[in-house]
Amino acid sequence: MPQLESIRVYPIKSLDGVSITEAEIVTNGGLSWDRRYAIVEQSPDAMAATEPNDRYVNGKRERRLHTLEATYDFERETVTVGEHGHDERQTFHLELDRDCFTAWLSDYVGYPVELVRNDEGGFPDDTDASGPTVISTGTLEAVASWYDGIDAGEMCRRLRPNLILDAPAFWEDRLYDAPGRVVPFDIGSTTLQGVNPCQRCVVPTRDPETGEPTEDFQETFVERREATLPEWASEAWFDHYFRLMVNTRVPDDSLGAILALDESVTVGDSVTAHSAE
Repeated sequence: MPQLESIRVYPIKSLDGVSITEAEIVTNGGLSWDRRYAIVEQSPDAMAATEPNDRYVNGKRERRLHTLEATYDFERETVTVGEHGHDERQTFHLELDRDCFTAWLSDYVGYPVELVRNDEGGFPDDTDASGPTVISTGTLEAVASWYDGIDAGEMCRRLRPNLILDAPAFWEDRLYDAPGRVVPFDIGSTTLQGVNPCQRCVVPTRDPETGEPTEDFQETFVERREATLPEWASEAWFDHYFRLMVNTRVPDDSLGAILALDESVTVGDSVTAHSAE
């Protein structure tokens, strides 16, 4: 039976993640501390954007963020940042030093930014399926094997999952069904709902420390993903094969629950999304 092997949160959207032993599910289904903060642009054009996503300074639009290394002290609410390969580091309190931190970030990327906070589920990429993302250890190992010089640890940093299950390759493809349906599954006593296979962006195609693109990453991925798609995966989602990892929703009964390492995972039967609400 699969178990929850690792929990990872990304306190500042698009910066480094950190492994933790347990996590509370907060409002909107996110994990506590996951994407709690986001970096957004302050230029007049960005401020006038009608869509909040248009203001994000994230790995999709700002490759320099890959070159930043960030570590966190949750108890002190601090972040320590510096550039990969350099010794110099700066530590900022995420609230008391926020102006200083945003000035440092603005200088680093070369234009004015600010740091915004949302305690009610953070700033997820998929706002319709805003629960924790799920992948297996076997999948990380299998996908890493498609590329020379990339191991499972680096693939994890490229894909940025929340929950990593100790399970065979592509086991998590059991956790979604056709559009309009969800697959309930329990981690310990906490129920989540698998919605869809995550559509990937440009971020996994880049070296997580330098931001440099990996040659033919997406082409190789698409070819191998199609060739290895398991029989239990719902092909209805695969208008293209640059999809991996599972997006989830969290039912109201699971809000406030605590996910912890080594809890067993059991899968229920697919149901219509409406009946699962």
